[in-house]
Order: sequence, then structure tokens, then C-alpha cells
Amino acid sequence: MSHPLRTRSFRLLFIGRSLSLLGDAAIPAALSIAVYLATGSTGDLALVLACAMVPKLLLLPLGGVAGDRFNARTVALTTDLVRCATQLFVGAELLSGTPALWQIAVAEAIGGAAGAFSMPTASPLIRGTVDEAGLLRANTLMAVVSSTARIGGPAVAGALVFTAGPGWAFVLDGASFAVSAALLAAIDVRHVPIPRRSVITDLKEGWGEVRSRDWYWTSLIAHAVWNGAAAVLMTLGPALFLRDMGGKGAWVAFLQTGAVGLLLGSLVAGRARPRRPVLIANLGLALYALPLCLLAAHTPVAVAVIAYGIALAGLGFLNPVWETAVQSAVPAHALARVTSYDWLLSLGAMPLGYALAPLADSAWGPEVPLAVAGLMVGAACLATAAVPGVRNFGASAAAPAKNATATTEASA
Repeated sequence: MSHPLRTRSFRLLFIGRSLSLLGDAAIPAALSIAVYLATGSTGDLALVLACAMVPKLLLLPLGGVAGDRFNARTVALTTDLVRCATQLFVGAELLSGTPALWQIAVAEAIGGAAGAFSMPTASPLIRGTVDEAGLLRANTLMAVVSSTARIGGPAVAGALVFTAGPGWAFVLDGASFAVSAALLAAIDVRHVPIPRRSVITDLKEGWGEVRSRDWYWTSLIAHAVWNGAAAVLMTLGPALFLRDMGGKGAWVAFLQTGAVGLLLGSLVAGRARPRRPVLIANLGLALYALPLCLLAAHTPVAVAVIAYGIALAGLGFLNPVWETAVQSAVPAHALARVTSYDWLLSLGAMPLGYALAPLADSAWGPEVPLAVAGLMVGAACLATAAVPGVRNFGASAAAPAKNATATTEASA
């Protein structure tokens, strides 16, 4: 079995995605600092973030349709160019010294819409450049880069913000998208075309692929609960640490330990070959209940920090294992649509967590929403073990889907 990086197309894809992931990882910190410095208002920051998120959520299913109708390379290349333009525009606005909030908000909305079309192409790009035997290694490489970017991105943002200004973080991100687009233009990606029908028909067919796999849609529910719980923690965690658990340094240590755990979990996934990958990955995701419940119980800071590292290791393990399972079992002609529903449920649960956490905090204090979120994520992930498709997913479970994929490719 050859290593995926020995394949020219995947090697170029990997380099381009790595650069854009690192650039993207620097943006949240740079954006929050830039908008707050320009306006002095957290409400304005929330508006800009909403402008980026809402179009992404609304357009994700259409992004899945585009990813299946057209070659994923073409869609990804186009969205890279759009995101390059928007990030360079925001960077120029910030560097001008008199940024206009509405222009930044519009640019972020356009970038969010482009992201809705870009995100569903991730799996088709990997599947279209790597053979079946190399999928797990390829997904592990992508997960390791993503985890590393989460560790290094804020540091890059901090260095740029405090030396050259936040605008340069956006210029760097725009440049990374330009390089990624150039590399995408130089690769070949296998594509299984689908018949031209109405968009509604394509959306229904994609949803039918989701509903027909009990291991998939039940896992999506658990993953959505996880994302909602993560939003609760990210909303209430900073205040809890600043007020009662050691201050800013402890919160930073908490986040960085989680990032390290995420990286280690991704590395383990690259070597593990579990017989029941979806079951083991979902059980690992249930570990997120630990830090939530421990924080609710006001355990020592060191215990909560270690628990968060372990919980994020479970996420790091799940990501490449889950991507490989989906790419192996879902027909190539429906892969972008199926993964778009995955992203839609996962991202859609986060605003709910952001909205409910402060309300619950003001009514009962942070302990109640943290404990409830912990119990919910633990129960949802553990409950997937009762689903036959989750327990039995493996080589035998994926084989029918692989055969169906091969038939579709041959007939196309």
C-alpha cells in the first residue's frame, strides 16, 4: 500500500489545504480583535460573526449539490478564489486604518457563502485523489494538519496582531487561498457525474442516502449534540475560569491542552484499525462529558484541564475514522450531498448552544447548563451503541456500498 503523499494529486491537495487551514486558524482571533478595536462593541462582533455563519448554514445543502454535480476540484478552486478576494479585501480595509463595519460584514457574508460550497468538497477531493487503501492515512494527515493549525493558528494571529496589525492575518489567509487555488488547478480529481435534474430532486436523493444508513443519521444526531455542548462550554468556560478557576492563564492552558489532545487523537487514529470504527469513534466522543461535568462540579483546575485533553483526543480520533468510514460506504456520486447534511447538523447545533447557555446561566448559574450539556453529550454518543448499523459497521457493512459505488462509476 503506497503512502498517499506519493500520489502527486493528493500531495498538491495536501499542501494547499494545509496552507489554507493554517491561514484560517489565525482568523477568529484576528477578526475578534480587529472588530473590537475598530468599534469597541461586542454586539458589532456578533453581527460580523453572524454574517459569516448564516449564509453558510442556509447554503450548505446547495453546496452539496454543486459538489456532486460538478467536479469537486472546480467547485473548491472557485470558492478558494472567492475567499481569497474577500480576505484580501478585509485585510485592506483593516490596513487602511478606517475600516467600515458594513463592508467587513458583507465580505464575511460572501466568504461564508463560499464556505458553504467549499466544505462539502473536502471528502470528494480526498476520495478522488487517493485509492481505497490509502483513505485512512490521507484523512489522518488532514486531521493532523487541522489539529496543528488549531495549536499554531492563534499564535500566528497573535504575532501578526501585535507586530504588524490584524489586517495582515487576513492578507496571509487570502494568500493561502490563492496558493491553494493554484495547486488545485494542477491536479486531477476523479469525478462521478450525476444526471441533470432539479435541485429539489438532488437534495431529496442526498437526504435519502442519509436516511438509508442508520449508522450515519444516528451518529449525526450524537455529533450535533456534541457541537451544541461544545458551544455551551465555549460560552460559559471563559467567565468560569476568569472568576473561579485560576484566571486567563488557566483558561489558555485548558484550550492548549485540548488542542494537544486533538493532535494526539488524530495520530492514534492513523495507526488504529478498530473492527467497529464507528462504534469506537462515537464512544470516544462521549468522553466530552468528562470536562463538562467536572467543571460543573468545580473540581481542581488540573483535573479539568487533563479531562479536556482526553476529551479532545476522542474528537481527534473520531475525525479521520469517521471521514474514512463515510468515504468508504457512501457512493461517490452522493458524497458531497451526504457530507453537507453532516456539516449542516453540526454547525446548526452550535448557535443553539450559544443562545441557550447564557439564558440558563442567568437562571441557574453555569453549573446547571454545563452538567446538562455533559449528560446530554454522554447519553447521545453512548446511545449510538444500541444501533445495529453502528455496532456492525466494518468491512462487511461497507462492502455493499463499495460495490454500489463501483457500479455507478462503471455505468457513468
